[in-house]
Parts: sequence; C-alpha cells; structure tokens
Amino acid sequence: MKVLTASDHSIPQTPSVVTIGTFDGVHIGHQKIIKKLIKKASDKNLISIVLTFFPHPRMVLQQNSDIKLLNTIAERKEILSASGLDYIYVKEFTKVFADLSARDFVKSILVDKLHVKHVIIGYDHQFGKDRSANIDDLRRFGSEFGFEVEEILVQDIEDVAVSSTKIRTALNSGDIKTAKAFLGYDYYINGSVVRGKGFGKKMEFPTANISVDEAYKLIPKNGVYAVSSTYQGKTIYGMMNIGINPTFDDKKKTIEAHFFDFNKDLYGQHLRITFLDRLRDEQKFKSVDALIAQLRQDQIKAKQIIAALHA
Repeated sequence: MKVLTASDHSIPQTPSVVTIGTFDGVHIGHQKIIKKLIKKASDKNLISIVLTFFPHPRMVLQQNSDIKLLNTIAERKEILSASGLDYIYVKEFTKVFADLSARDFVKSILVDKLHVKHVIIGYDHQFGKDRSANIDDLRRFGSEFGFEVEEILVQDIEDVAVSSTKIRTALNSGDIKTAKAFLGYDYYINGSVVRGKGFGKKMEFPTANISVDEAYKLIPKNGVYAVSSTYQGKTIYGMMNIGINPTFDDKKKTIEAHFFDFNKDLYGQHLRITFLDRLRDEQKFKSVDALIAQLRQDQIKAKQIIAALHA
C-alpha cells in the first residue's frame, strides 16, 4: 500500500474505486466500509483508494477549535496501511481547497487525479464550497464524468457516527475497554521521553515522562492506567499516570509511565504507549508514604490485569 499526497507524481493512472472521509480512529465502522471498498475494487478490477484530509477541516475553518482526534495523521496512515488498501490519498485541507466548488473538486481530484470509476459514499455526505453538494449532486457528476456512485447503507453510516462518539466519550471518561470494543484495537499514544521532576525516582518508581507528538491527539481522562510499550523489539509492561501530581502540588499536566522490572535509560526515546485498562482516578495523598503505598497496590493490580491478558 502506498500513501499519496497532492505533490506525488506516482499517483497511478489505473481506474479506481474511492471512498472519502476523515476516518479518525479507523474504527470498526470505518473498517466495514474499507472492506466493502476493497471487495468492490477486486470485483471490478479497480484499485482501492481512501481519500482523506489533513488538517481536519475544523482546524482550518475554526481557528479556535480545540478538536481532539483519536489518531494523529501518522497513526491514521499506519492503521489504514494495514487494512489491505492499495492507496491512501491525503489531501491537504486548506481554505483555498475549502472554496473549491463541488464540480471542481470532483473534476480536479476524483476524476483527473484519482481516475475514479466508482465512488462509495454515505447518503449524508456533503462536499464542495460551504458543503453545498450532496450525494444526488455526486450522482449527477458521475453521469457527466463516467463514474458510478454507491450509497453506504444508513445503518453503516450510523455505526460510524455512533462509534466515533462513543470512543471519544469513553476515553474522556477513562473507559478503555469500551473504546477498544469500538476501535477494534487498543488505544495508544506516541511520544518522546523527556526529563521530568524526578518525583517517581525518589519514590523508587522511576517514570518515563511522555511528551505526546501532536497537541490535537486525544489523551484519556486523568488517572492511572495499566499500559504496555515496546523497547528494542520486546514488549514491556507498566502503569502510567495522566494528571497534575496533586500530592506534590504540581499544576502542570504530565504523562508518566513506570515500567515493571525495567531499568534502561529511556530519555530521548520515542515510545508508543498502549492502554490496557484503567486502575483508578488520580488523587491527592496526605503524605508521600501514603502515595508510595498506593503505587504498590496499583502495581499489583496492573500485574494482575496483564497476567489475565496472557491467561
């Protein structure tokens, strides 16, 4: 599978079947549509292409948007790459692009660049300047430019909408299990290990302080989680706190992971942290000793969760 951009000169001249969307999360609803796309491509001897956009339109059109996404664009590409698609076309979303008329979008992108012969799209899809065109307009353009339009079933579109909403709601409330059920995979974040204040090391629970790559990435609710990561090809397990370290009266939000039976220096490393389950809310303790006692209990609980995964 190949990722394409507007400046890419290797866009194939082969006729294609295309579906369009942001595909944030690439969750089970999206996966169903992608399977339909791939099957259609196989049946009609076409190549399969997902046309997606970045930045998210709200980031461009609403300057003060605080939108949080389930995937960074790099993560979205990675997940889509594993789906069996032939190509992903990432179109940069700009104000100039947003001003394109519906017909110009169809002609310049779908027809001239992607050589579309079949489009799979939701009944409620809107496109073009001010989102003025709909699926009926797309069918009219299909007649003009020689491509078919297939409508995604209402239930499938509702599955996408419901899944996205439920995943964000679940993560914002710390419900990792529900998020996984709708994603079809464990939620994760990517980031670099940076120097912290050393609180964990002083308590014999040294932590890797994670600086997440992109500010728009959705971070689950503050609290303590059982997590895993990979270091030099091996899976490592631990627990992670998201929050402000209230016992130390720290006001800055941090993401700190403590890995079990692990003593390597991780400063400067880039890690993927996968959420396995939630242990508890973040809380303020009366003393450091009380916090240490709780961390020991957290470690026991996290190890039980991890053991159950391998049972």
